[in-house]
Amino acid sequence: MVQLRPLNSHQKHRSRKVWLLVLMAAPGLLWYLIFRYGPMVGLVSAFQDYSPFLGFFDSPWVGLDNFQTLFSRNDFLILFRNTATLGFLGLVVYFPLTIVLALLIDSLVRSKFQRFVQTVLFAPYFVSWVVVAQLTIILFSSPHGLFSQLFADSTGSPFLLLTKPEWFQPTIILQQIWKEAGWGTVILLAAMTGIDRQQHEAAEIDGATALQRVFHVTIPGILPTLVALTVLRLGNFLDLGFEQIFTILNPLVQSTGDVFETFAYRVGIGQGKFGYATAIGMFKSVVAVFLVVGANRLAKKYASEGVF
Repeated sequence: MVQLRPLNSHQKHRSRKVWLLVLMAAPGLLWYLIFRYGPMVGLVSAFQDYSPFLGFFDSPWVGLDNFQTLFSRNDFLILFRNTATLGFLGLVVYFPLTIVLALLIDSLVRSKFQRFVQTVLFAPYFVSWVVVAQLTIILFSSPHGLFSQLFADSTGSPFLLLTKPEWFQPTIILQQIWKEAGWGTVILLAAMTGIDRQQHEAAEIDGATALQRVFHVTIPGILPTLVALTVLRLGNFLDLGFEQIFTILNPLVQSTGDVFETFAYRVGIGQGKFGYATAIGMFKSVVAVFLVVGANRLAKKYASEGVF
C-alpha cells in the first residue's frame, strides 16, 4: 500500500502559486469555452436548412447544399477578392508598420518622452469603431468636412471619400493603422525588453550603427515573437472585423467593400438564411486552419521557429 507523504513547506508554497496562476487564467479560459468553443455546436446548421423554431434536431438536413450555393454564386469571387485583398493589405502594410513603430519607440532615449509617445499611439485603441466611422464620415465624406473641402476637385466639388469604391480599402487600412497600431506595438516592445542590453553595448563597441544594431541584434532577438504573431495573424486573414467595415459600408462602395462577414450578416440576419450564413463562417474557418498550419510549417523550415 502506497503511503502518501505530507507536503513540505516548499511544496505547499509552490502548489499555492500554481493554484493562483490557475485562478488568474480561469476567466480567460471560461471566456474561450463559452464564446469560442461553445458556439461550435452550431456548426451543424451549416448542413441544414436551419430554422430557429425547429432547432438543431428538427431542422431539415441539406448536406452540402449551402456550400454549393455559396461557391456557385456569381459574386463569390468578388467577396473572396475583397476579403483577401483587405487581409493581404493588413498583412503587408499594417503589421510591418507596427514593427517599425515599436523599433522607433524603443530607440527613444528619454523614458518620459517614450512613455508619452506610446500613450498617444495607444489611446485610439479604446475608441469604438462606431466613433471612428463617424469621425471618418465627418472629416472625409461630408460635403462640409475639413478634408472633403481640402481635397476638392478643380470645379470646387468636395472630395467625398466614402462614395469612391477605389478608396474604400485604403480607408479601412488607414483606420486600422490609426486605431490599432499602438496596441500592436505592445507585445513587440515587451519582447524587446527581453533582449540583453549587453548585446547592444557589444555591437556599439564593435562600431555598429543604430540601424545595424536593429538588423543584427533587435530583430533576431524578437524573431520568435514576430513568427508567432505572423502565424496567428494568418489565422485571422479572412476575419477582418465586422464592425469596422459595416459602419462605413454603403451601396456606392459595395463592389470593393463587401466581404464575407457583411454578406453573411445580410443573408443570415436580413434574410433568415442561418444555415447559409453558418456555411460562410465555416468556409472562412477551414481556410484559416490551412493558412495557420502552412505558415507554421514554413516558419519551422526557414526560420527554425514555430507556434506548434
